[in-house]
Amino acid sequence: MGVAHTHAWRTAPRFFPMTRTPEVALLVGRDEARTREAAARLQIAEIETDWRRAVEREDIDIVDICTPGNTHAEIALAALAAGKHVLCEKPLANSVSEAEAMTAAAQKAAVHGVRSFCGFSYRRTPALALAKRFVEEGRLGDIRHVRAQYLQDWLSDADAPLNWRLDKDKAGSGALGDIGAHSVDAAQWVCGQQIEGVSAMMHTFVESRPVAGTAEGLGGSAAAGAERGPVTVDDAAAFTARFSGGAIGVFESTRFALGRRNANRLEINGSLGSIAFDFERMNQLEYFDGRDDQAAQGFRTIQVTDAVHPYTDHWWPVGHGLGYGDLFVHQVADVVAALESDASPRPDFSDALTVQRVLHAVEASAGDGSRYTPVDQTAELRAGN
Repeated sequence: MGVAHTHAWRTAPRFFPMTRTPEVALLVGRDEARTREAAARLQIAEIETDWRRAVEREDIDIVDICTPGNTHAEIALAALAAGKHVLCEKPLANSVSEAEAMTAAAQKAAVHGVRSFCGFSYRRTPALALAKRFVEEGRLGDIRHVRAQYLQDWLSDADAPLNWRLDKDKAGSGALGDIGAHSVDAAQWVCGQQIEGVSAMMHTFVESRPVAGTAEGLGGSAAAGAERGPVTVDDAAAFTARFSGGAIGVFESTRFALGRRNANRLEINGSLGSIAFDFERMNQLEYFDGRDDQAAQGFRTIQVTDAVHPYTDHWWPVGHGLGYGDLFVHQVADVVAALESDASPRPDFSDALTVQRVLHAVEASAGDGSRYTPVDQTAELRAGN
């Protein structure tokens, strides 16, 4: 994420109009040697090994948090207190109580013009943004069904080594928070409805993994004869959901769907039409219009690359398509535009808090025999939960 965000901060001003140009001034990492190597590769002039020094610096305007979830709250709270704008990767925190504290601090800081936003980058996919536009325009009518899947396979090898994403103390949860959070946010955002309750199950297929090995992408290969350590997060999660507007939803997230590299899917069925999206074909949106003549009905494939589509008028000629890294460029463009107009960018911490509360309800339901569990989107979470 550090590489993706650095690329975006530098690229956005080259494609999107800005009155002020962001400068990536400082890279913070725990290991000095590795941080220096990364800074040299990314051409960042300065480094620190303590994030507190970055927060204290007067020349830093924005703190961009790309760390594991167990550090989000402490860094964000300190940065907001110091008057820094904050961009924080998702999920916002490892617990609802942390997310609530971050949201309260963000709302307090906003009174003084300090802004905060959460990195649900898939909102910036042109096809998903077009899907939201279709819902807002009434093309789908009343929303009835929501189906969301996020399927990856990088943990399918039972001997892939342990990393921080498999440690609940650092990551908060496994597939649920890592990728399921994206599905929850996208579904609520596109539909314009909140999830009110869930019935869930979660499962860990491989309960121990080698503690030593070679990292390869998200996964890797184990060292010969390596000691094994416990996996303390879910490998997969599935839940049904009820939405505030009456829709019902089915959600699935897994890192064990062999052959599915990054199948982030969303299908929405309404009274007038349907949309279907799969990030493995990220430049396309499938759209069905139930008002078409029956003899000509069928899903049509929209190539979301024309100048009339979200974000795409700033990029390449029609039909040339975008990629994963471009979503972060859109994110920076939206963040800077909000700061230039002194507006509250979205998704902000309060938006991310709604996702955190859904994740909490999913875990609570899965731990209680899949009992239907309401999502409390308004009251403070009781102590200890």
